[in-house]
Amino acid sequence: MTQDALVPRPVRDSQSEMAEIVLPNDANPLAALLGGRLMHWIDLAGAMAAHRHSRNYVVTASVDHIDFLVPVRVGDLVILKSSVNRVFHSSMEVGVKVFVEDYIADTAQHVASAHLTFVAIDGEGKRLAVAPVIPETDEQRRRYDDAGRRREIRRAELERRRKAR
Repeated sequence: MTQDALVPRPVRDSQSEMAEIVLPNDANPLAALLGGRLMHWIDLAGAMAAHRHSRNYVVTASVDHIDFLVPVRVGDLVILKSSVNRVFHSSMEVGVKVFVEDYIADTAQHVASAHLTFVAIDGEGKRLAVAPVIPETDEQRRRYDDAGRRREIRRAELERRRKAR
């Protein structure tokens, strides 16, 4: 790995957007998007941001809580927006926000949000250091700070589960 690989990069370099049209194969018998399919798309959108930032292979280490806020139906256009919130040594927290877009009425509704942790690895699966991320806007700085708090909560929960064994 070159030193250039660890030069800090702005959040905007990781920002990604993905669009999916909900097809019958993506839905349950009531023509509503399957939650598992949406989680798969969230993972893909998050990985795109992590790849863009780290410029390496990444693997999903964890996914925080997901609430499904509004139903998504067959034929709907789903937009997933992702970006790196914060980098820790070899891991990155990525935020993904999901919308359903009514392209006829030109409106969008918030469907779900999730925070995922990705770890950068090489071709042999060994962890790699990741360049720091630079938040540039007030919203990016808030997400950066919140990511630090979420990391402490994840670590405390992991420790609690270890002790419970």
